[in-house]
Amino acid sequence: MGGSVPHLSCVGVGVGPANLSLASLMWSRPELQGLFLERRPEFGWHDGQLVTGATLQVSMLKDLVSLTDPTSPFSFLAYLHDQGRIYHYLNARFAAVPRMEFRNYLAWAADRNPSVVFGEEVLSVGFDTVFRIQTDRRELTADHVSIGVGNQPWIPPSGRPFLADPRVFHVSEFITGAAEVTGERVTVIGGGQSGAEAFLDLINRPADRLPRRVSWVSRRPNFFPIDDSPFTNDFYMPDHSDYFASLPLNVRQQFNAQHILTSDGISESTLREIYQQIYTHHYIHQRPDLIALYPYRQLTGMAENPAGAGYELTLSHGQHPDLIEHLDSDVLVFATGFAAHPMPFLQPLQDRLHREDGEYQIDAHYAVCWDGPSDHHLFLQNATRAQRGLADPNLSLLAWRSQRILDSVGNTNTTPQHPSFIEWATKRPNVATE
Repeated sequence: MGGSVPHLSCVGVGVGPANLSLASLMWSRPELQGLFLERRPEFGWHDGQLVTGATLQVSMLKDLVSLTDPTSPFSFLAYLHDQGRIYHYLNARFAAVPRMEFRNYLAWAADRNPSVVFGEEVLSVGFDTVFRIQTDRRELTADHVSIGVGNQPWIPPSGRPFLADPRVFHVSEFITGAAEVTGERVTVIGGGQSGAEAFLDLINRPADRLPRRVSWVSRRPNFFPIDDSPFTNDFYMPDHSDYFASLPLNVRQQFNAQHILTSDGISESTLREIYQQIYTHHYIHQRPDLIALYPYRQLTGMAENPAGAGYELTLSHGQHPDLIEHLDSDVLVFATGFAAHPMPFLQPLQDRLHREDGEYQIDAHYAVCWDGPSDHHLFLQNATRAQRGLADPNLSLLAWRSQRILDSVGNTNTTPQHPSFIEWATKRPNVATE
């Protein structure tokens, strides 16, 4: 899209699932002119950790659009139909959507949407009477901006000095980093789904490609399953998101910590397969030393092994804080989650944007609170977990959040679905007056 670009209704910065959802819903609103820019040359979604057998932990209906517009041509079902495989998918009877298939669906949605552009980086976002967006190719103007740059890998401080070693890496680079670890001592650090999938992949390799030893370290007291029960899933409904946002900061923080397993637990099928593989190695193939499990441990130190190759890890135990353990490892896989991605392009607006406890503060329509005019918005997606809860980075509310943003951009008001069966908020009693 070279040459002169007209003034736009909305410019999106970053094309992950969040802004791709908004772009997909906006496609059905031709009166709104959107452009969504991604600095990468092509679409990607956790490509470096899509191990064989990995599946989504949510329903296939929690795609880019279906929960707010099931008639959209950008739904997962539309993708299956377009690819000519919808009957085959039904006959396969997958218990959950293969993650690689969902990744291919997202790439398909990006490819068929002309408002999505790759290989163009946003350098700055400023504002005078409109938003002015400077990219590495051109300048654009827009009434609104939607930021969806996602997160970046987070590594504990003790591991960061060793990231130059290709045998120390984040799970987001697992496919290449762990391609050849035969005969090595491998340690996976992190007790969530990503750590579980990496651990399972390592112990599920053919006998002639197995590591010498695979250790799994988690800060949690055990390797816990995801809580995917019906009432727990009400945490991932729109009205709970709004209720959560109304709570005091300290209450929100406590809630996120208490209910982390509703979003970051391990699929029961993955846990079962891991346990079966451990049984098989231990008792059937007589490999009792292949696997070591270390729950309730935290990595507190890491140093080059003075006795030879590899590293010596220092672990503390949650129930025995006075005792220190040491673990030797040749390869380190950090499945330690993600942190907010930096947004240096917002530097021209820094003094105008409000914050709460390190996050940009947003309103009910996911617009950053600022000192600018009320009819121009800077929307923020997947970067307000402390304000919007564990559902914020989850696929569950992806389409609903995008629809709420689109309503703000297009001055519409989409009719909501029925509320939860649960009364989240306390109803104020009627006070009799004389």
